[in-house]
Parts: sequence; C-alpha cells; structure tokens
Amino acid sequence: MLLLISLSLINNTIRLSVYARRFIINTMKLVGATNSFIRRPFLFRSAAHGFYAAIMANALMFGLIYTVQKEFADLLSFNDIQTIGLLFISIVILGVIINWISTFFAVSRYLHMKTDDLYY
Repeated sequence: MLLLISLSLINNTIRLSVYARRFIINTMKLVGATNSFIRRPFLFRSAAHGFYAAIMANALMFGLIYTVQKEFADLLSFNDIQTIGLLFISIVILGVIINWISTFFAVSRYLHMKTDDLYY
C-alpha cells in the first residue's frame, strides 16, 4: 500500500513539474527541436533527482539501522553487509528508474499535444 502511495506521489509531482514547463516544451517544438532533444534534459534532471532522493533515503535508513542495532543489540543484528549493500543499491536504482519513467511519460504527453490544448 505504501509503495502505491509513494509511486502516486512521485508521478503526480513530476507531472506538475512538467505541466509548469509545458510552454517551454511547445516553444522548443516550434523552433524545430526533435522529441528526443526536448525530452533529454528532463530525463537527466529527473534521474539526478531520483539519485539524490535515494541517497537521502539510504542515509536515513543507515541511521535507523545503526540506532536499532545500538539499542537492541541483543535482539537484532545487521551483520550481513552484502544484504544491506544490495538493499542500498536497489533503492538507488529504483529511485532513478521510477523518476525516469514518470518523467518520460509526462513529457511525452506534452510533446504530442497541440498548441491550443496547452491552455486548458
């Protein structure tokens, strides 16, 4: 349930960000830029934002794991570095991929939209 909520929040935030730049996309189309040329800066920025967010999430998770292991050393032990490393890497990869896919579809929507439809 939390995964669906987070995906929805990420997608809606990216859609709002692209919506605010819809006139820039239209201007670039008017001067003859290709779809991939228009889409590229949005995708790179989105991947960077996903990477930064994943690094912050990993830092918070590392702090939580450290605190839990310090407070409850007798009950829990996180000694498997490979599993924790795999978890950190998967969070980074998922953060970048989710942002990239959401941005790709949001930008594509405005690339195929006519000028008159931008105002509604």
